[in-house]
Amino acid sequence: MLCCVLASSVRAFRLQKKGCEYKFYTEFQSHEPEFDYLKSLEIEEKINKIKWCKRQNQAHFLLSTNDKTIKLWKVFEKSLRVVSESNHHDGARPLPPPSNLSHLRLPRMTHQENIIAAVPRKVYANAHAYHIHSISVNSDQETYISADDLRINLWNLNISDQSFNIVDIKPVNMEELTEVITATEFHPSHCNLFMYSSSKSNIKLADMRDSALCDKHAKCFEEEEDPTTRSFFSEIISSISDVKFSHDGRYILSRDYLSLKIWDVNMESKPIKTIPIHDHLRGKLCDLYENDCIFDKFECVWGGDDKHVLTGSYHNFFRIYDTDTLNDVVLQADKSAFKAKKIGGPLPGNKNMRNGPKGALRDAMQLDTLDFNKKILHASWHPRENTIAIAATNNLFLYSAA
Repeated sequence: MLCCVLASSVRAFRLQKKGCEYKFYTEFQSHEPEFDYLKSLEIEEKINKIKWCKRQNQAHFLLSTNDKTIKLWKVFEKSLRVVSESNHHDGARPLPPPSNLSHLRLPRMTHQENIIAAVPRKVYANAHAYHIHSISVNSDQETYISADDLRINLWNLNISDQSFNIVDIKPVNMEELTEVITATEFHPSHCNLFMYSSSKSNIKLADMRDSALCDKHAKCFEEEEDPTTRSFFSEIISSISDVKFSHDGRYILSRDYLSLKIWDVNMESKPIKTIPIHDHLRGKLCDLYENDCIFDKFECVWGGDDKHVLTGSYHNFFRIYDTDTLNDVVLQADKSAFKAKKIGGPLPGNKNMRNGPKGALRDAMQLDTLDFNKKILHASWHPRENTIAIAATNNLFLYSAA
């Protein structure tokens, strides 16, 4: 099952039996616009995150959240049945009233059609003072965490009116605020471990067995900054926008504005690999600051084999890296690129380039004609297959290895 977000709606697609073709499954409205009268604040219906819960029966369960409210949805197939025969109708035409008892008919129900229904099973509200940006379901499938800029809360999926605050970095005096939480995720197999990243370019691993409030981390992954390269933009470009555990839990993948980093959970001092993504943009940081692109939050994902990683860039380019060799594949999620491939025409951005030559797309990423309004911020990799989903503006692109 594949899920995507369109503003406040969740749209689901189901994989066909053959190939990697997905067929439309259902669409439902997740959130409605609200107004916080206490703070005189309008709450948008826009969905920030969706997360699947592990499937345990025929129904699908997923969590969706906007800025303030998290909802647990049950999506299932429902059979519609109608009365086909009765004393007044035989299924084809109306009947006169029965004249005696022998003409009485018991109503008969027949199957009409199957529909896909989406029902909110739980609504988790009023627990965050700031905008929710991350949710992560635990491996025990009983709890999940939600995070805003300053706090992380622990929830039980079955209890909607109570949560526990497990991380709180809010200072007594807000003028002393120096960092915010940017992302959080549970360990894939140890239900007591979770990590969260911050705008100060560090990742903290916390153990819920240590204490009820996990302000004291078990490990802190942070690379020492080179003072000779420090600039006005250093803190902005080093802020971590996304973190992901590998499927076996041994490694951590993090993304900042300029690079991808792979960390070994047993080595906190530095990443084992650093993959440059936007090195060609170092000379344009002033322009990117002026148009706010420097604050873009790019996600990163692991391949199902934990040997490949993926992240997005500008002009709808995205890159897939082999973690062993660091060889990369550059692709473009753009309709014009697909058309150019079909007719053998030039790629957008360079009249002399075609899809054929090796490295053509990689060269295109370095061009001054990059469109910074086209960007790949969100991506997902199938856990068992070489199929990836890429969100590009209002389009969803699927790629599958031949």
